[in-house]
Amino acid sequence: MTTGVAARESYFERTGEHLYKPTAHAGGAWSADEQHFSPLAGLIVHAMERHLATRPATQPGNSALARISYDILGRIALDECEISVATVRPGRTIELLEATVVIGGRPVVRARAWLLASLDTSSVADSPDERLPAPEEFSPWAMGEQFQGGYVSSIDVRRSLPSRRGRAAAWVSSLVDLVAGEPSSALASYIALVDTANGIAVQQDPTAWMFPNVDLTIHLHRQPQGPWTGLDTTATFGPSGQGLTSSVLHDVNGPVGHAEQILTVRPQTSPPSLA
Repeated sequence: MTTGVAARESYFERTGEHLYKPTAHAGGAWSADEQHFSPLAGLIVHAMERHLATRPATQPGNSALARISYDILGRIALDECEISVATVRPGRTIELLEATVVIGGRPVVRARAWLLASLDTSSVADSPDERLPAPEEFSPWAMGEQFQGGYVSSIDVRRSLPSRRGRAAAWVSSLVDLVAGEPSSALASYIALVDTANGIAVQQDPTAWMFPNVDLTIHLHRQPQGPWTGLDTTATFGPSGQGLTSSVLHDVNGPVGHAEQILTVRPQTSPPSLA
């Protein structure tokens, strides 16, 4: 009798050339029938990388993603999605890509990514951001006690003891693959965890207040390596319904960039979806 190795679980399953079906692991933190944006952000990078791989061999390939910005246009249902990618601005040293995610015939996310030429600048590399202590120096944190959903249940979170409301640092990792049966890059897997930042440094009890983000912008000065995504995060609530989650991004070798998320802050009696 032959015993096979159990298949790894995933956030998405491919159902067509540009179609992906989310699994229960992609379930959202605010509503059980919505996707958490974090895995979808990584999936969009995965689709962009597939698009780049189909370029003619004559086009340059020595470039790196330096910025990606996502606009969340509405409710992201836990349903099959289609991702289309186009090159908006081709170039030898600078290139701009755009991706659109459609669910049920309606665009729900638009993303734009700038790719910049890669060359050796190690002699001048520097950052004033202090590196985070290693993941093993942080304590495991049961994020699921504050937030629901399949995605939150799928991740390993190690968090420092918050010094005050709205300030915390954490490491996040996952053993769940991005797409079933497909290898994903270190970059796509890393970015698939960045949106977790909005639940790391909690300003208010999420059972009383909701604060979903309507965007995510990531700037990178170095390409990150996994399996840990480090988040040194500050969450700010303003006086008129807007908030901001800002993070210095790290891998185990040090800082890699920054992420920003604008929030809509509402009492939990408000409708849960991004209408």
